[in-house]
Amino acid sequence: MRALDRLIALDRLKSFLEEDAPFGDITTDIVVEPVESEAEVVSRDSGVIAGVEESTALLEFCEIEVLEALEDGSRMEPDDVILCLRGMNSSILKAERTILNLMSRMSGIATMTAEMVRIVHQIDPRVRVAATRKTAPGLRWLDKKAVALGGGDTHRITLSDSILIKDNHVAAVGNLQTCIERAKVSASFVRKVEVEVEDVEDAVEAAEAGADIVMLDNFSPSDLKRTVSVLEERGMRRWVTLEASGGVTPENIEDIAGSGIDVISMGGLTHSQRSLDIALRFIS
Repeated sequence: MRALDRLIALDRLKSFLEEDAPFGDITTDIVVEPVESEAEVVSRDSGVIAGVEESTALLEFCEIEVLEALEDGSRMEPDDVILCLRGMNSSILKAERTILNLMSRMSGIATMTAEMVRIVHQIDPRVRVAATRKTAPGLRWLDKKAVALGGGDTHRITLSDSILIKDNHVAAVGNLQTCIERAKVSASFVRKVEVEVEDVEDAVEAAEAGADIVMLDNFSPSDLKRTVSVLEERGMRRWVTLEASGGVTPENIEDIAGSGIDVISMGGLTHSQRSLDIALRFIS
């Protein structure tokens, strides 16, 4: 992480710690006699570890030395030591829940993403698995980073990143053609134009109007295949990226991956992941 990025990230991370202990940790302050101690953060689950970099920055801010650490994006198994720490026991106790929450959530997202990528690439190695903007407010940068650590595509991170014309944009303007024309005329040449559609006919209209990416929203695998076939017949498939989105689950992702599309985006990567079980224990 670059120095400036690290400072910005640390500022946000400090706010998490302040949220958990706005006026100190009264239990620790009353009960615990501060002494230098060592502790370990250990995994109780299998999966992909994420959040180590952020946790390390937060621990160092709390004057806790990180002696050893697993690398973000690596595999972990139950009882694996993720972090070895040394510092005042009172400081470790104050930071404990914040770093565990960070790593548990991020590791859950990275692990689910890695599993979806594995399944999809068994069917078609060229298909990307992407996240959406369905993230917890304030945590998007961490959620998206966890997706990347799991081997997924972050998609757009904010509304400022790229043009994505959705159904409510079309409803506000009146028709799809006008939306695309305005986007193509006004957008910088470096920005692609993506359009969300709900049926095969609209997919064809979007491609004909010059959309670079067509998001096929809640299409069945058979309709995805039909869309690919129609665009191939009309000679447009080679320059249009097709993204399947909406209703994607671990149960149907194989069928979607085999339909001939290019990208599968899943909100479930960030809103329905299972946080992994990670714990902290004192060893001295």
